[in-house]
Amino acid sequence: MKCGYVALIGQPNVGKSTLLNHVLGQKLSITSRKPQTTRHLIQGVKTVEQGQMIFVDTPGLHSYGKKAMNRYLNRAAASALAGVDVVVWLVGALAWGEEEDHILGLLKGVEAPVILVVNKVDKLADKALLLPFLEEVASRFDFADIVPLSALQGDNLDALEQRLLALLPEREPFYPEDQITDRPERFFVAEIIREKLIRCLGQELPHAATVEIEQYKVEGKLVRISALIWVERDGQKAIVIGKDGAMLKKIGERARHDLEPFLEHKVFLQLWVKVRKGWADDERALASLGYQS
Repeated sequence: MKCGYVALIGQPNVGKSTLLNHVLGQKLSITSRKPQTTRHLIQGVKTVEQGQMIFVDTPGLHSYGKKAMNRYLNRAAASALAGVDVVVWLVGALAWGEEEDHILGLLKGVEAPVILVVNKVDKLADKALLLPFLEEVASRFDFADIVPLSALQGDNLDALEQRLLALLPEREPFYPEDQITDRPERFFVAEIIREKLIRCLGQELPHAATVEIEQYKVEGKLVRISALIWVERDGQKAIVIGKDGAMLKKIGERARHDLEPFLEHKVFLQLWVKVRKGWADDERALASLGYQS
């Protein structure tokens, strides 16, 4: 049996969470088109006949942004590089810039083998451009392999999994074969609500919003959930609530739509919005809201 940890790294919005969800065959990490949607390390466990792969989804590594939240995201992502058995670095097809050079510098001290995944090849209008790009990036680092794929379409994921299993050490599985994550349900409840918040508000609301679960109570076939949405300013609170509470109602309905099949229970969901000025640039506030690395 093979078993080991696989860190998924890359800059924001390169497809790490989408890759994890498709490999697992179910949604574990929330996704959106907005960069920095992933804020926590999330483990996804896939057990197959040959062994067990424990994927670690990470926040996007980036050199811009100076807030405490940015520092936390980078610390969390960089911490995943320590002690893993394989690193999977995702880049966009034909996309190489300053952020990739920044990540390359971080990888030079990593002992684990690194697989470069060139994602979003399905979006290439001219596939003939891919081979020269692969040859060029191969010269930048001693990669264990380079795998072009489409995480969204699921193309070539089998090839990546087989390469990972070949690189993992021989050992007994760490988790039971039916376990897919190490995170509790409350964590995913907060993440699902935050995803709907991001998707409903798009560019109207910056990253200065987070979700805290105040109550999570199972009563027979019903789960009662009370959640706080924290923002930084009164104006942001008004945006989240919307006219006559319409936006908050919409967020709640969409969250409940995903929560009920996930929890396999009927859900009674109450959402509240509160202001905590400057929380995204306050290390203590971040820690109190669960952002600890």
